[in-house]
Amino acid sequence: MVRKFSVLLVLVAILVAVVPAFAQEFQIPEIVEGKTNVAVVLIGPINDGGWSQAHYDGAVYMKENLENANVVYIENIPEGTESEQVFRSLAAKGFDVIFGTSFGFMDPMEAVAEEFPDSYLIHVSGYKDNGENFGNLMGAMEHMKYLAGYLAGQRAKMDGENVLGYMYTFPIPEELRLGNAFMIGAKKTCPECTMIVTPINSWHDPILEKEAAKALFDKGAYVVFTGADTPAPAEVAEEYAEGNGKWGIPYDWSGSCVSPRCLTLPYWYWGPIYTSIVEGIVDGTYTPGRHYFDGDAKGLGLVGFMEGEELPEGLKDMPEEVLEYVRNYIADIEAGKINRFDIFAGPVLDNKGEVVVPEGELMEDADLDTFDCTEMGCKYGMHWWAEGIEAELP
Repeated sequence: MVRKFSVLLVLVAILVAVVPAFAQEFQIPEIVEGKTNVAVVLIGPINDGGWSQAHYDGAVYMKENLENANVVYIENIPEGTESEQVFRSLAAKGFDVIFGTSFGFMDPMEAVAEEFPDSYLIHVSGYKDNGENFGNLMGAMEHMKYLAGYLAGQRAKMDGENVLGYMYTFPIPEELRLGNAFMIGAKKTCPECTMIVTPINSWHDPILEKEAAKALFDKGAYVVFTGADTPAPAEVAEEYAEGNGKWGIPYDWSGSCVSPRCLTLPYWYWGPIYTSIVEGIVDGTYTPGRHYFDGDAKGLGLVGFMEGEELPEGLKDMPEEVLEYVRNYIADIEAGKINRFDIFAGPVLDNKGEVVVPEGELMEDADLDTFDCTEMGCKYGMHWWAEGIEAELP
């Protein structure tokens, strides 16, 4: 009995120590009675120059454009157990809509949604939903990655180079999908181009991202693009001043293409997407489920080609027909004339010369989001590297 009591005392001591630390580190904002209370949970800091900053801008947009709404954000929330505590605390406080902005938030949000049916939890980048108060959200960034690859191939070809580089985060279908779209675009302008890749197993690590970018450049890559948060590829490219130099393509946040060696930048514009979802929840027209938007939702951008933007230096000497192709493509996706399936329309070859998608056939949503089609009921999946990518499958 004494031993059991001692163990109980230890457990109580641990709880007393941990709970205040959690409350202090992740302070949960208060709701405002009579308003629609919206929270955006970020995996990184609001000034990361990438993914989290783009979502923070989305929160600011909601705050400025939603009527009778209280919009808050919480930054630097780790995936896993800690994030589940945050989502549960927000729902318990009475937040009506909660956006979670990282792949690893998916299972914690699913669990919390089941416990709090009156809160709507929208998970960005995942694939699970319950069709009631838990849904997923993602956009067809493959459009902009494809166009970035198209421009990277043109830059390399013009400068007598033929090796590109991809620094991807985790070995998940999303990262293969975007890398494949980039390479398919590059092959349009540079058929002889190949691409080397390296995983970094992190969404946001400024030091690691610079080290990986440098490693790719040192292995011969002329243009390096990233699936991570910081402007590392463009910043590191500045270190290579001899000859034609090098070029980098950052990701996620429109303000990160400030380096003179930034070729372009695919980015997200979350504000209108978030605002539309909250308005739909309030008026009863939005049911959480699979929400995968194309360019016609106006949530995607490519630096140098959106309204009011100037071409970066690395694009100014490109042939007008190349630039016009990009402008026309963006106009077409925004008009709904092109969708995400057109990028992977057959015939598509993998890097072993095998046909992934036969001529005349298209992928489906489930193909874009999974390696293994056994559970998803799809036909092709995304467990392949596109022709020209010199890498083994994860």
